[in-house]
Amino acid sequence: MKLVALSKSRLRDFVKLHQKKFRDSEGLFLAEGLRTVRELCLNLPEHEMLVALLIRDGETEVARFAQSYKGKVFSITEKEDNQLAQTSTSQGIFGVFRQQRSNGYEGKDKPGQSLIIALDDLQDPGNVGTILRTAVWFGAEAMICSAGTVDRYNAKVVRSCAGSIFALRHYGVESLAHELHRLQKLGYTIGCSSLDGVDFRAFANWPEKMVLVIGNEANGISEPVKAQADLLFRIPHGGKKVQVESLNASISAAILMERLVLH
Repeated sequence: MKLVALSKSRLRDFVKLHQKKFRDSEGLFLAEGLRTVRELCLNLPEHEMLVALLIRDGETEVARFAQSYKGKVFSITEKEDNQLAQTSTSQGIFGVFRQQRSNGYEGKDKPGQSLIIALDDLQDPGNVGTILRTAVWFGAEAMICSAGTVDRYNAKVVRSCAGSIFALRHYGVESLAHELHRLQKLGYTIGCSSLDGVDFRAFANWPEKMVLVIGNEANGISEPVKAQADLLFRIPHGGKKVQVESLNASISAAILMERLVLH
């Protein structure tokens, strides 16, 4: 497939997507790497969510994958590749995608189990991306991010979730405590992972409709959110002596999701 060279003006626009303010104003984001871009393409809610595929000259294997997206595939030079890349070793493929359109979770009556994940000021992009992908695996309905949580379209978040960003409804809110109160009125129980909580193994039965809140890596759950909680629980350490202060946020989230969904 003969590729059309990307114009200089479009290149400038796409490089700007490294910055959150331009991602927000344009409603776009940039993804990098074959695995991430391929998975995003396979999970497109609509064909129009893909804006462009950018392939470095000479990447024949990557170009074969892109054949299904004719009209949206452009070639870039090695110099242009370096301008777009945010990893030390570029794989020579980038995708420009539209951000998910989501006004929040309606919380309509739904029979059976329903799990929502809420992030309270998480700062590490790797944690946010890993939690998002884990939430997809365990069938969560949505993921809510507080205003202080890292941008979901940050390049590291997109890479960490390995292209799962279209597979789950996710949205940001100005006040997580207010959003949790809204969900409580819709029948959801608010549960927070907290060192102040009881051993999570003490719960023989979990509520059918549940919001699991994961707190900031350093400070845990914020006071306004903790005040809104119905349940506080913790994952106990093994052994007789505590040798680490706490679990990584994404590991903690995965353990709790497994318990909430499969037990």
